[in-house]
Amino acid sequence: MKISLNMIRRFNEWHKVPGDVMAIGVDDLIQKIGAQLGAVEEVIQLGDRYQNIVVARVVRCGKHPDADKLSVCHIDDGGVAKDVERDDQGLVQVVCGAPNVAADQLVAWLPPGSTVPSSLVTGEPFVLEARDLRGQKSNGMLASPKELALGDSHDGILVIDGDIKPGTDFAEYFNLKDDIVLDIENKMFTHRPDCFGFLGVARELAGIQQMPYKSPDWYELQPAAPEIDGQPLPLTVKNELPELVPRFSMIVMRDVQVGPSPLWLQIELAKLGQKTINNIVDYTNWFMLLSGQPLHAYDYDKLKALSDGQPTVVIRNPHAGEKLQLLNGKTIEPRAEAIMIATNKQAIGLGGVMGGSETEVGPDTKNIVLEAASFDMFNIRRTSMEHGLFTDAVTRFTKGQSPLQTTAVLVRIASEISRHAGGRIASALIDDNHLGQSMLGRGSVHPPVKLTADFVNTRLGLTLGAEEIKKLLENVEFAVKVDGDELTIAAPFWRTDIELREDVVEEVGRLYGYDHLPLELPRRDLTPAVKDPLLTLKSQLRARLAKAGANEVLTYSFVHGDLLNKVGQDPKRAFQIANALSPDLQYYRMSLVPSLLDKVHTNIKAGYDEFALFELGKTHGLDNGEDDGLPREFEFTAAVVAAADKLKHANAAYYQARRYLEAAVKPASLVFKPISDDMRQYAVVQPYNPDRSALVSLDDGTFLGIIGEFKPSVARALKLPKYCAGFEIDTTELQKTIGAVNYRPLSRFPKVTQDITLKVSAERTYQEVADCVQQACQDLVSQKIEASLSPLDIYQAESDTASKHITLRFTFVSHERTLTDAEVNKLLDTVAAAAKDKLGADRL
Repeated sequence: MKISLNMIRRFNEWHKVPGDVMAIGVDDLIQKIGAQLGAVEEVIQLGDRYQNIVVARVVRCGKHPDADKLSVCHIDDGGVAKDVERDDQGLVQVVCGAPNVAADQLVAWLPPGSTVPSSLVTGEPFVLEARDLRGQKSNGMLASPKELALGDSHDGILVIDGDIKPGTDFAEYFNLKDDIVLDIENKMFTHRPDCFGFLGVARELAGIQQMPYKSPDWYELQPAAPEIDGQPLPLTVKNELPELVPRFSMIVMRDVQVGPSPLWLQIELAKLGQKTINNIVDYTNWFMLLSGQPLHAYDYDKLKALSDGQPTVVIRNPHAGEKLQLLNGKTIEPRAEAIMIATNKQAIGLGGVMGGSETEVGPDTKNIVLEAASFDMFNIRRTSMEHGLFTDAVTRFTKGQSPLQTTAVLVRIASEISRHAGGRIASALIDDNHLGQSMLGRGSVHPPVKLTADFVNTRLGLTLGAEEIKKLLENVEFAVKVDGDELTIAAPFWRTDIELREDVVEEVGRLYGYDHLPLELPRRDLTPAVKDPLLTLKSQLRARLAKAGANEVLTYSFVHGDLLNKVGQDPKRAFQIANALSPDLQYYRMSLVPSLLDKVHTNIKAGYDEFALFELGKTHGLDNGEDDGLPREFEFTAAVVAAADKLKHANAAYYQARRYLEAAVKPASLVFKPISDDMRQYAVVQPYNPDRSALVSLDDGTFLGIIGEFKPSVARALKLPKYCAGFEIDTTELQKTIGAVNYRPLSRFPKVTQDITLKVSAERTYQEVADCVQQACQDLVSQKIEASLSPLDIYQAESDTASKHITLRFTFVSHERTLTDAEVNKLLDTVAAAAKDKLGADRL
C-alpha cells in the first residue's frame, strides 16, 4: 500500500482537518507508523526527483533549419533560471523533438544542470547541459510524461493545463516538492480494509499521534442521492446472488466528455503507481485509492446494445460454457462459482475482479454507468486464484470492504465527474441492498461492544481511565459512551474488524502505543507442572518396547478403504473423511494393526528378515459415537512381529508377540482367554485368527485388547510371512492399572533357573496350565522372593494324540540370600502337586 505524505497533507487541508500529522517530522512519523500501524517497506524521496524543474511558456516555436523532426522553441521562464543564455527578450532557446510542441503552451522545462527524473528511477542519473543540436543551441529540455516519471507516454511533451505564471516551481505547484511516498506492507492491513485507501491511513496517522480526525462531509452513511438532470436513462438491476453480493449500487450519467485527465490527477495517480487511461477511468481509480472502495465504469450505450430490451444488469453465476473477454485482452471461461456481471443476454464483467472489454469506456463514450458494490471476499479470492487475475480491486475486495460505504463513494464520484467531465445525472441512485436491518439501523457492521476500563488495563498492563480510552477511540471516529467504568463502543461504518472486546483492547493498545507498556518481566510460578499420567505411560511403553528390540513407527491416522477390506473390517463402520488429503487417506482407522501390517511386506522386501514394529496412536469407533454423530476416539498401543519365511522359525509367532506384550505392561498381571463369538464383531478383533489368538484382560477382568496370529485371508491379502503375530491394547485402560512406576533395586544374589515338564491332556490349553502354575507360585513364594514364569516348549508326539508335554521355565531370586537347590526343588514339587491336583498333570 503506497501513500504520499503530501497527498495526505493536502487532503487534510481541503477538508479542514485540525492539526498537522507531519508536525513530528518525517523520520519520527515513519518510526511511529512502523510501531503502531504497519511495517514501512520502502521510503521513496519523491520530491528529490523534481528539483529545479520550471513551468515555462513556449513563446515562439519554429522548424529546425537542419532537421525535419526538430523544433526550435523560445520559452519564457519568468527569468528564474540562472546562468542561462537568453535573447534580447529574455527568452531561452530549447530544441525539442516532440511532435506536439507549439506556441502558447505551458510546459515542464528542465534547465541545464537539472537531472532527468526518470533516470533517477532507474538508478542512472542523467544531468542535462546546454549543447548544440544540428547547429542550434538547446538549453536543457522540454520533458515528456515518461521523462518526468509521471507515466509511460513518450509521444510528446507534457502540456500543462491551467493559468500558471511562467517561472513557477513545477514540483511546488503540483504538490511534489519534498514529497515522500511510503510503501507500507499490505499484510499489516489484512484485517483493515479501510486502510487500503489513503483516507483511512490519514485517519490512522492522526489516531496514533492521539490527534482527533474528522472524515470529509461527503463520506457518510446515508448520503443525499443526486437529482436527475435532464432526460433520464433507464437501467434495471437484478441480483440473483444476494448472499455473495449483499450490496450493489449503480448510477447512470449522460453527456460525459471522455478525454485526458487533469494533470493534477495524472500526477497523483502516477505517485502511487497507477497508469492514466482517461478521465472517467482515472476518477474511478482515484476514488478507490482514496476510500479503499473499488469502482467500475461501463459504457451505457454498449451495455444497452448487449441487453435484450431495456438496459439490464444481472448479477449471477456463469452459464455452462460461457466465455468472457476481459479488459486486459484475456478471454476466460469463468469458474462455475464466479460472480458474473451480465446483461439479460450475456456476461460483461467478472464481478470484483475485472470488467469486460465489450462495455469499456473509450474516447467515443457519451453515457456511463458507475458501479460500487460489496462482494464476498472468499469468492473473489478463489476466482482470482483460479484465473490468475490479481488487480487492485481484488486486493481490496479480498480484505472484506465495508458494504456500508458504497453509496457514499458512488455519490461523490458522480459529483466529481459532473463538475470536471461534463456529466449529468441520468438516473436515480440504484441501491440493491440485502444487508440486515439491524446493520443498517445501527450504522455499523457489528453490534456495539461493551467492556470496562479494567478489562482493557488487565490485558495491556496499563492504568488508563474510561475517559482516556474514550478519547483514544473518538480520535478515530468511534462512538463511545461512558457509564462509570463501563464503556459502550460503536465502530464507524467503515470498520469491519471490531467485533469482540479483545478487538477493542487491541485498538486501544495500538493507538496508545505498545511502546508505552510497562517493561516488567512476567511472574512465574516455580511449582513443577503436574505430569500427565497418560503421557508418562506412553513414554514408558515406548522405552520398554524399544529396549526389547522393537522399532516405533508413525503412520497416518487415515487409511484407504481397500486396507480395511483386506483385514476384514467394514469401511461403512469407519468415519469417512469428506475432504481427504489424498485418495489413499479416505477413512479414519478403527485399529492400529492394519497400518502396521501394511508395512510388513515392504520391510521384508527391503531386506529386513526379522523385526518388530510398534505404534502408539488414536483409533475410533462410530458405534460409540456421541449424539452429534462424531466418532469416539481411543488411545491404543499395537505391535507386530514378523520374520521372513526363509528363516524357517519352528516356534509360533504368538509367543514372541506375547513376550513383547508382557515386557511392555510389566508389572501388570494379564489374563488370556479364547475369543468368544460375541467379540468377533469388533473391528480390533477382525484381523486375527480366532483359533490362534486370545483376548487380553487385566486380572480384575478389565478388557485390555487382543493378541494373536492373523487370518490366512489377511496374510494372503497383505503378503504376510508365516511367522507373523501382533497385539493391540487399550492404553487408557492400561494406565489405570500400571499407574506410577514402583522402583525396586535388582537383587545382589544370583538367580536360580529350573525347568519343569508337565504331561497334560491334549484338550488342556497352555493358558490353563500357566494360570494354575502361576497361582501356585503366588501362594508359595514370599514377597522377599521373586518368581517369573515363561513357556519353553509344547510338544505332542504323533503316536500320542491324547496328551501333550508343556515345558515351563521358572526363575527364582531372593533379595536376602542365595537360594539353595533344595529350596527351589521344594517349590517345584509343590507346583507339580498343584498341577496334578487341579489338572491331572504328571511331572516328567
